[in-house]
Amino acid sequence: MENFQKNLEKYANLIVKTGVNIQKGDLIQLDISVNQAPLARLIVKKAYELGAKEVIIRWNDDVILKAQVESMDIEDLRAVPQYKMDEMDQLVDQRMTRISVVSQDPGVFAGVDTDKITAYQDYDRKLLFGLRQVAAANKISWTVVAASEAGWAKKVFPDLPEDQQVDALWDAIFKATKVYEDDPIAAWVAHEKLLREKADMMNKEQFKALHYTAPGTDMTVGLPEGHLWDSARSINEKGFEFMANMPTEEIFTAPDARVADGVVSSTKPLAYAGQVITGIKLTFKDGEIVDVKADQGEEVLKNLVKMDEGSKHLGEVALVPDPSPISQSGITFFSTLFDENASNHLAIGNAYAFNLQGGVDMTEEELDAKGLNRSKNHVDFMIGSDKMDVDGIRHDGTKVPIFRNGNWA
Repeated sequence: MENFQKNLEKYANLIVKTGVNIQKGDLIQLDISVNQAPLARLIVKKAYELGAKEVIIRWNDDVILKAQVESMDIEDLRAVPQYKMDEMDQLVDQRMTRISVVSQDPGVFAGVDTDKITAYQDYDRKLLFGLRQVAAANKISWTVVAASEAGWAKKVFPDLPEDQQVDALWDAIFKATKVYEDDPIAAWVAHEKLLREKADMMNKEQFKALHYTAPGTDMTVGLPEGHLWDSARSINEKGFEFMANMPTEEIFTAPDARVADGVVSSTKPLAYAGQVITGIKLTFKDGEIVDVKADQGEEVLKNLVKMDEGSKHLGEVALVPDPSPISQSGITFFSTLFDENASNHLAIGNAYAFNLQGGVDMTEEELDAKGLNRSKNHVDFMIGSDKMDVDGIRHDGTKVPIFRNGNWA
C-alpha cells in the first residue's frame, strides 16, 4: 500500500491529538490487538512526546480469546479475579485516558456455545463497569478507533483477492477518518462544526418525542425533559476536548427509557459478542422490548436483552443522514463504529449522563428518575436508510419533519 507508513503515522498523530487530546501528566490505557504492534508503537511514542505520564497496554488476541471461551468452564469464564478489579478500579480513580483500537473478526465466536459467549460478556461487563460509568459521564477522555486485520477485512471485502483485503480495509479506515487530508486535525475541526450546528438546532426544539417510519419500522421514542443532543466533540471533567468516536457522522441524545412504542427493524448487520446478527426486529411497549426476532443470531440477541433490566430499554437515539460518506461508500463494515455512522441508529442499554442537563452531577438513582436508562450494556443497532422519515413531536402534539428519505428535511 503506497505511503502506508506515512499515513499510519498521521493516523496515530490524529488519535493522540484529536481523539483523546493527551495532556502532560495523563495516564493512558491502550486497548489493542497484538497484530497491531506497529500502530501501538506509534501511539505510545507520540503519547510520550505529548507528556503522557505512562502508557499501559492491554493487548488482545482473537485466537487466544476464542480458545479461552471454548475451553474454560462457564463459571470460570464469568468470574473476574480481584486483582484485575483492583487494577481497573485504581485506573478509574486516577482518571486514566482510554484509547480502544478495534480490529476484531466480527465472526470470531461463530459456532461457540452461546451460554459461554454470554458468560464471557458477563466477565467483560463486570470488569469494565466502573470505567464505562465514568466514560458515560465524560469524566475521562476516551476514543474508539479501528485498525485493519485479516479476519475482519475478509468479512468486509470477500470478493477481493486475499492479499488485497487488509489494504482495502486500511484505505476505507483512512478515508473515513480523514487521514488522507493534508491536515487531518483541521479537517476534523471543520467536520465537528457542521455536526454541532445540527445538534444546536435540535437542542433549541426540545422535542417531546421522535416518530420513525420506514419499511419494517413504525415507532415513537420519547425524549426526557432537558435532553441534550451532542456531536463528535466532548469535554472531560478537566475541560479538555476529545472525540469519542473516529469516524463519526452522528448527532445523538438520550431517550426517555420509559417511552417507546412500536416496531423497529435493522437495516445493517450487527457484530456483537463475536457473532453477526442480521434481520433484527424489535417490538416495544411502554419503553420495554416485548418481542425479539432476528434472521441470524436471534439467541444471542435474546440473551443480550435479558442481561439486566436496562437491556430491555433504549439508551441512545442518533441521527445520521444517508448521504454521509460512510453510507455512500457502499461498504458494510460489520463494525458498529463504522456502520452506525452510515445510518440512523438506536442503542439498547445504558444512556450517557452528559445527554441530560446537569446529568453528569446526578446519582444513578437521579438519572433513572429522569428517564435515563441504566444498564451494563450499550449496544447500537442500525435502523436508517434512504427510505426513512423522522418527525419531531412537540409538546403541543404538532409534528415537525426532521428527516425525509434518509436526509435532513
